[in-house]
Amino acid sequence: MKLNCFDPSTKQFLGHANNMTADEVNEILEKAKVAQTEWRKTSFAQRRMVLRTIQKYIVNHVEDICRVSARESGKPKVDAVMGEILTTCEKIRTICEWGEYWLRPDYRPTGPMMMHKNAWVEYVPLGIIVAIAPWNYPFHNSINHVISGLMAGNAVVGKVSEHASWSASYFGRILRQALVVNGHNPDIVATVTGLAESGAALCTSPLVDKIIFTGSTPIGRKVMESAAQNLTPLVLELGGKDVMVFRHDVKVENVIPFVMRGCFQNSGQNCVGVERVLVYESIYDKFLEQVVPKVKALRQGNPLPSCGADGKVDCGSMIMPAQLEIVQALVKDAVEKGAILHCGGKVNPNLNGQFFEPTVLSGVTFEMKIFNQEVFGPVMTVIKVPKDDDNECIRLVNHCEFGLGSSIFTANDAVGLAMGRQFRTGMLTVNDYASNYLIQSLPFGGVKESGFGRFAGIEGLRALCMERSISVDKTSLIRTSIPPVINYPIDMVKGFPFTESLVQLFYNEDIIGKIKGIFGLIKNGV
Repeated sequence: MKLNCFDPSTKQFLGHANNMTADEVNEILEKAKVAQTEWRKTSFAQRRMVLRTIQKYIVNHVEDICRVSARESGKPKVDAVMGEILTTCEKIRTICEWGEYWLRPDYRPTGPMMMHKNAWVEYVPLGIIVAIAPWNYPFHNSINHVISGLMAGNAVVGKVSEHASWSASYFGRILRQALVVNGHNPDIVATVTGLAESGAALCTSPLVDKIIFTGSTPIGRKVMESAAQNLTPLVLELGGKDVMVFRHDVKVENVIPFVMRGCFQNSGQNCVGVERVLVYESIYDKFLEQVVPKVKALRQGNPLPSCGADGKVDCGSMIMPAQLEIVQALVKDAVEKGAILHCGGKVNPNLNGQFFEPTVLSGVTFEMKIFNQEVFGPVMTVIKVPKDDDNECIRLVNHCEFGLGSSIFTANDAVGLAMGRQFRTGMLTVNDYASNYLIQSLPFGGVKESGFGRFAGIEGLRALCMERSISVDKTSLIRTSIPPVINYPIDMVKGFPFTESLVQLFYNEDIIGKIKGIFGLIKNGV
């Protein structure tokens, strides 16, 4: 059986993708295991050359990649450049510049008892990394963990969503060809397409050394349950309900572009998409007066000039058909419970594809499902912060099951940082939106229902390695020895006083106590 692939903007049939069986997945993993035994021996220079080959292809084929992404996911080409190309290129640049430095042996202090030792941590390739990716950014998601995985000396097998499988063969060829032209086995990277059977085969395989899953919280729990069969470690980057805060001292006209990008980039289908907009009471009405016309003016439609469309759009389609129903139900629930619908709020009746109209809701409260549940759609949810109260703002931010990213805008950076540090989120930006992800030296991830573990940055790169702790004598002239009184059989008279004297010598902060420890060692050590 094959997977049928469709353009979400036009509902046109694009082609088939392979619905892989467990046996096919296992064959891929076996080949990757063999290839990794050689790849782990490569130098960092060789690994950088492969990544730079990929980078060279990307910068020379931006238009092609963006068109394929637009057909697969329905996003405008500008959104594709920002979310697919820039992020990928910056990650390659960062890993090429810093990857070797981050993975160098990390020397550690030894302490006075072990002063005759050198101690360090080595970062050893794990083996096979499985990256299970969502459908919102087909190109970036297919290559993101390949970049860091290859630099760390691993094989990487990616599993793309069944809703973003048509582009997988093209994007996969880019990676494999970069390996081939540099003289390496292309089996070191592979892409799996398929439904539940293929995903389960990856999560339960004893050949897999680590899993990175990006997706919804319910599916993340199932992945964790499957991975537990082999105690396979994993990183879970799950749902988000990111907040953007506007304090009373901002200039409303200056922050509108940020909230528009945060809510409507890729039709709101972003891990760090802004799903809660907290606006201080004194600027609340002014904010709505300015933002609602902007949202109403957004052009929506087919992002490519085809099927009678000119491609001049700001907001594209939804990728997953069922997501339209989820967004519609959340908006309906909010309105029924008292929220004000300013615009949008329904499937676009004038377009044939999977389009949900850009929407603005205000007056959203705790009782509404949309306050806590992930929308993943083009909906701006505006919440009033009463009396411009900073403490109430912090309470509203943290009154959420998710904790991925957050941002706060204010004329006072120090106040913004102080407040942001009280947000229970894994990431924070002050007077900016999502800039963390273009600083690839920073780790990416969240807390609570947003998952655990990190990718990107030094933390993410090292997480793809086995940490091996090593200690070696500084010189063969000084070795650790076991004193006779505590060698087996232990001297029952002197053994305990001797070890107690060791404690006094090294850890008693009083000088007299240390001296007593020395005398105790002399007395009981002979």
